[in-house]
Amino acid sequence: MDWPAPRATGPVEARVSLPGSKSLTNRALLLAALADGPSVVRRALRSRDTGLMATALSALGSTVDTSGEDWVVTPGAFDRDAAVDCGLAGTVMRFVPPAAGLSTGTVAFDGDPHMRTRPIGEVLTALRGLGVEVLDQGGVLPFEIRGTGSVRGGQVVIDASASSQFVSALLLAGARYEQGVDVRHDGKPVPSLPHIEMTVAMLREHGVQVDDSDPNRWAVAPGVVQPVDHLIEPDLSNAAPFLALAAVTAGTVTIRDWPDKTTQPGNLLPDLLGAMGCAVSWDQDAGLTVSGPAGGLEGLDVDLHDAGELTPAIAALCALATGPSHLRGIAHIRGHETDRLAALATELGGLGADVVEHPDGLSFRPAALHGGVFHTYADHRMAHAGVIVGAAVDGVLVEDVGTTSKTFPDFAGFWSGLF
Repeated sequence: MDWPAPRATGPVEARVSLPGSKSLTNRALLLAALADGPSVVRRALRSRDTGLMATALSALGSTVDTSGEDWVVTPGAFDRDAAVDCGLAGTVMRFVPPAAGLSTGTVAFDGDPHMRTRPIGEVLTALRGLGVEVLDQGGVLPFEIRGTGSVRGGQVVIDASASSQFVSALLLAGARYEQGVDVRHDGKPVPSLPHIEMTVAMLREHGVQVDDSDPNRWAVAPGVVQPVDHLIEPDLSNAAPFLALAAVTAGTVTIRDWPDKTTQPGNLLPDLLGAMGCAVSWDQDAGLTVSGPAGGLEGLDVDLHDAGELTPAIAALCALATGPSHLRGIAHIRGHETDRLAALATELGGLGADVVEHPDGLSFRPAALHGGVFHTYADHRMAHAGVIVGAAVDGVLVEDVGTTSKTFPDFAGFWSGLF
């Protein structure tokens, strides 16, 4: 059903506590399942994506207790056949197969219809090169991993220009391979490098030796994955619509518990919003505070290559800005939950935005927006873009706003409460 996006009638003032990071939660769960003892994941994000990861690791043979506020992971033998539902979770589709190679069973992977168009071929080809038997049809879902209980490992060359997750997937399980793993990238620049930095940092927390001293090369030494208890940071990318709400209403929004140091790409939001004319401040006790400008948002010319997931929210702000904008370096987001560049151009344009789609980005010129239906394509970030525009424009209806449960349960109810 189409959901009427709340329209702000004045400056919004709010303090927001965000759910935990999906990226950190799913990495923590996977590493805990590969460790040599139990681990606790505190403040884990409870969402569809993380639930699918917990279920996948349980299917392989680990025990993931999600009944409490903190999730307890007890590693177990990967000694059975299993079926893994990836849903729409790229982290499940890409991170679990390298771990499944350590199983003695056959592990079948499939997911939602939208997921069957997302790229996974580079990871599957790499696994074959490392000694894993893979049965697939054209490098997409569905596919099977037929494990023998161990993986030889070694050096592999991949093209990770479509997704940094290709690199992270191989690194996360690499320490459990006989020769470790030496991943070398050959292709256009890898997008979202902060996500690889996140993976490397978490591996080191688990006592894994990682050499990332050479550009486009990451080497994980074979060895034990030590059990570690993780405290999950708030999902900073999920802060985008809330901070954008301050920006478009000339209001003030504070995100509690914003870390002073983090590898999350969402940490670029303060600089991006500052460049659009917002006032930004950070306090260790209060968190990150953004106040929107009274005279309207300035245009933005920026390369979002390292933070492509922020594009939908930033594009919505650019469509509402008083000056021209150009977002570039983001061709890779065509392979996310949907082709986000085409979807944003279509949906923002359908509400009156003067937007031009480029091979690697979007350009905007100031235009008067109007109401209408904003389609989400089963993509939570698209829904974020729709509600941002709806806060500033009368009559915006967001189709399938429930897709936001991917990273924020009851987002619609929480969002409405801010008005």
